[in-house]
Amino acid sequence: MEAVILFDFGGTLDWPCHWLDRFLAHSGAAGLEVDRATLDHAFKAATAFGYRTADRMRELNLEATVRYHLHYQLAVLRERDDRMRAAIDKHGAGHLEAVIGASFVSESRAGLAASRTLLERLAERYRLGVVSNFYGNLDRILAECGLLPLLAFVADSSRLGIFKPDPRIFTTALNALGARPASTMMVGDSLSKDCAPARALGMRTAWLRHRIPGPDASPQAETVVDFTIDRLAELQHLKWIEG
Repeated sequence: MEAVILFDFGGTLDWPCHWLDRFLAHSGAAGLEVDRATLDHAFKAATAFGYRTADRMRELNLEATVRYHLHYQLAVLRERDDRMRAAIDKHGAGHLEAVIGASFVSESRAGLAASRTLLERLAERYRLGVVSNFYGNLDRILAECGLLPLLAFVADSSRLGIFKPDPRIFTTALNALGARPASTMMVGDSLSKDCAPARALGMRTAWLRHRIPGPDASPQAETVVDFTIDRLAELQHLKWIEG
């Protein structure tokens, strides 16, 4: 049976950094001063809104998806307190949405282009798939960036009604691919959503580490991670299948 590699999407294939941290960086570059905890609240609210309104997002491309997410983030931030409202109104919500969105999408496209080159090489040796918490339009975005033809299966949580870390989203992918857990590796940037549930099912795991782990992350990594990588390109050199 052919070996399989499954990938997370956001923070893994599109660019090696979590969307929250990327939005934080691009917001700061656009002149919007917001701390990570405050943006995290807005980010989570926008993500939940996206899941609830996935039917509206079905045909959105990457740029429209990012703008949709940003529009709600800024609305939540603006309602948070007078300081955030004043900061957003100073620049204009529409201007911030356009500027932050453009730089975020440009960075994503660069990351996806690099991933496409890597996946073209990996596809010569493995069957590839994606398992992602997304908004029902992941196949649309993967097609846009040229990755979809390289993938044997795409598990989009909003299409399936199952969200990581629920193990059923992984078993759905395994069943669709006719893959055994022991001959499958899950690659992602989240210990709790990618590595832990995949390892519990008997899959091998590769954690794409974005930063030096905090004091509570290292013990968890030791129990759920087979390989720790700092760049996706390292996957080409991992020896994880016998023979």
